[in-house]
Amino acid sequence: MKYLHTMVRVTDIDQSLNFYCNALGLEELRRYENEGGRFTLLFLAAPGDSEAQVELTYNWDADPDPLAGGRNFGHLAYAVDNIYATCQRLADHGVVINRPPRDGRMAFVRSPDGISVELLQAGEALAPSDPWQNMENTGEW
Repeated sequence: MKYLHTMVRVTDIDQSLNFYCNALGLEELRRYENEGGRFTLLFLAAPGDSEAQVELTYNWDADPDPLAGGRNFGHLAYAVDNIYATCQRLADHGVVINRPPRDGRMAFVRSPDGISVELLQAGEALAPSDPWQNMENTGEW
């Protein structure tokens, strides 16, 4: 058995790519548009790790607000080289840090469609640091 990908539905391709690629740092590997089925599939992965993919599925004619409760999906998780730098890049892109990395180890953010994304410091936790160590949680994560 081999892991292939995790699929999440999205309501706005541009907004989702801004989150997953520009803010989170994933790369688009390939895109498939199906005129007959009226959907687009985008396959993303962390740089250098094309084996673990996320498939974004956009249904062209879907109700624009059917994706409530992204938390029922669970979450995507990524190891990052520097949790503080990653969270700062996300914040600079306007992403709310729902669970700040107070411990230098773990943070949570949400995609535009409410998918929870866990960020874990690769290796040992970083020393607690401002402004993160005193930040409160925001919303759900």
